[in-house]
Parts: sequence; C-alpha cells; structure tokens
Amino acid sequence: MKFTIKKANEITGGLSNPSKMPCKGYNLPANECITGSKLRNIKDSVCNGCYALKGNYIRFAKTIFPKMYKALNSLNNIMWVDAMSFLINNQKGKGIDPNYFRWHDSGDLQSVKHLRDIVLICNNTPNIKHWLPTREYKIIKDYLKKYGSFPSNLIVRLSAHMVGENAPNINGLNTSTVGYNNSFNCPSFKQDNQCLDCRACWNPSIKNVNYKLH
Repeated sequence: MKFTIKKANEITGGLSNPSKMPCKGYNLPANECITGSKLRNIKDSVCNGCYALKGNYIRFAKTIFPKMYKALNSLNNIMWVDAMSFLINNQKGKGIDPNYFRWHDSGDLQSVKHLRDIVLICNNTPNIKHWLPTREYKIIKDYLKKYGSFPSNLIVRLSAHMVGENAPNINGLNTSTVGYNNSFNCPSFKQDNQCLDCRACWNPSIKNVNYKLH
C-alpha cells in the first residue's frame, strides 16, 4: 500500500511531539499501563504522581486523550507496522532530528505482539535509532524467550519501579532509574528540561541513565 502522512496518521493516530525530545515519539494512554497503573498507587514508586496524568496532559485532555486511545486501538490494525514505519522514516519538523525516535513518552508495552511489531518497525527503519523505556519486564522476558534478541538500532531500557532503586538485570539490557546513584545523570534538569545535544538514552554503551526526581 502506498502511504501518505494523512493516511498513516489515520491508521496509527499519528506521532507525538514530546517537548523535551530531539525527535518525535509515540504515546499511549498512561491509564492503560499494565504495571504502571498498579505502581501509581504505591508510595515512592516512579509512577506515583505520573507526569502523563497531570500538567498539560490534563489541561489539554480533550485533545490529547482521544488521540492516545486512537493510537491504542490501532495496535491491532494489520497496517500498523507499515504505517508507523512510513511515519518514522518521514518524521519532519522544526528542531526534529530524524535519526532518532522515542517510544511511549506516555504509556507502555501492551503485549509480546506489540513489542514484536515495534521490532519489525525498527527493522524497517534501519537508519534510525529507537529508544524504548519499559516497566513490562515479563513482556521483555517472554519476547526474548521466543525471539532471542533485539535489533541493534533498538535500545530497550528497563525502567526501575521505585525511586532510588535499580532495575533488574535481564539479559544485560540497558536500564534507567530515578534518584539512583553511581550512574550517568540525565543533564536535562540543567537544560530547561531539554535533551538538546544529549543522546545518552539511545546510546547502548551507557548502561544506566538516571533521572532527577521531580
């Protein structure tokens, strides 16, 4: 099928424009996070006070949430992989670095099939570095058991559940933390909450990226 941006947006719900990122992303409703929805009610969890359920996400909820749920419902569309591949290969905009992509600036993995489809998209976009943070450890384990590995242009970072604690070691995958010592510290808090030139989250040689608690 020959895609246009308009057609691909109709199929997928369209890409997101996270203000912090140097690139575009894709978001799903945080209310539908499998693990995060449980962690939100746990004191000192990273998801307690979820940023995707406050601030501009709530201020512009009438616009943002319908689009997120459209994206969620699109995951089972047989054209989702091809439409997303097209959009990511053609991401444009002022200040957009087309060589990078962020998965789930809101939301998280929904199933092994969802993760498998993301991998297929990464294979279809070999010149783009993909970053996928996730708390869905079981989905990751089940995927690796079935498929063995991830493509080299996909950096999966296991996100720690609790503030000040590390994420588990699963097959030596990269990790991310909040308020955890002895690791690379995200510089965005010194940069008006912007990545600017930093690409640490996409860098496989940086084993853990630690974010400042806010």
